[in-house]
Amino acid sequence: MRFSKLIKVAMSSVWNNKMRSFLTMLGIIIGISSVIILVGMGEGTKKTVTEQIEKLGTNLITVNIMGNRNAAMTDEEIEELKTKPGIKELAPSMSQSVNIKAGTKSTTTTLEASTPNYATIRKLTVSSGRFIAQRDIDNRFNVLVIGSETANNLFSTTNVVGKTMYVNGIEFTIVGVLQSSGTSSAGSNDDRIIVPLSTAQRLLKTSTIRSFYIEAESKDKVEEAMAYLTLFMNKKFDNNTQSYRVMNQTTLLETANSTTESMTAMLSGIAAISLVVGGIGIMNIMLVSVIERTREIGIRKAIGAKRGTILLQFLIEASTISSLGGIIGVLIGYLGAYLGPKYFNTTIVISGNIVIAAFAFSMLVGVVFGIYPASKASKLNPIDALRFE
Repeated sequence: MRFSKLIKVAMSSVWNNKMRSFLTMLGIIIGISSVIILVGMGEGTKKTVTEQIEKLGTNLITVNIMGNRNAAMTDEEIEELKTKPGIKELAPSMSQSVNIKAGTKSTTTTLEASTPNYATIRKLTVSSGRFIAQRDIDNRFNVLVIGSETANNLFSTTNVVGKTMYVNGIEFTIVGVLQSSGTSSAGSNDDRIIVPLSTAQRLLKTSTIRSFYIEAESKDKVEEAMAYLTLFMNKKFDNNTQSYRVMNQTTLLETANSTTESMTAMLSGIAAISLVVGGIGIMNIMLVSVIERTREIGIRKAIGAKRGTILLQFLIEASTISSLGGIIGVLIGYLGAYLGPKYFNTTIVISGNIVIAAFAFSMLVGVVFGIYPASKASKLNPIDALRFE
């Protein structure tokens, strides 16, 4: 029997049992679409994180003090660090969740405290008003710069310069509104307030500085600046490298991408289980089909059909089911990638290589799990098959 005829017979068998064939495909459909969407979400997250980190510049260095709560940087140490080779700007930073209120509306947000050069180092701009100034630091003024989302939450507008609000029960005057910068993997970048460092130390009743941001003189000077920072921190903490962490943007990017890739691989592995389950479903249905068509097989073998022909026919049927399921799964995957950003506020980036790999895997599943039923059908004795009722 010609190959084209075998394909026609296989397609006819699938079509004549539409509901059963669709239910058999379901595991493949779910597996393919899940793999495409989950890997797409992983790639989307990776892209978003990369963009957010790169926005901060390639010469940004972050220093965090870990562990011992009593360990912190003194004002004298920070001033000394500013003189180290390769360092252009340095801004100490404090961060804490606080309660805020304006009128009858109240909520919580992230308070960031630093110095005027914090805006330059973190690439922050204001859409109206101004950023905190040195006079605010010197006089411990109760002023703040507010994120656009926080402003909308409290005032239902971003036209809030000059208005007052309360932070942990203390009245502050809004002097500036930050330019919107969207969201990142850590959440919204627009839901925050920034206050002078000296004011925050009094508000939070602590002078402990456990993190600061450094801008290297240039991209080429990052390694030199990091080397001097590491030497300084090793001296401060007696070579206990677990007490601090010095990271540049490349390190942050590598860490974020590694975490994202691990999560994507795990989720994709879980989704791939659906493909295996779908393959088992194909094998089960093909075994049922062999039993149902025992007499048909016997007649074909009696009139001269070879074992290889019967084997190929059932393999084509299994492959047809898995390939149709794969095509539907790919379409649903693309549909999910289109609807995801609209309704779930997530970025999904579909990779052509992943789509091809997932579809190829679905075809492989059909062949692998179709071999046993096809082999069983091809080995039927014609006499026994003809006697089967």
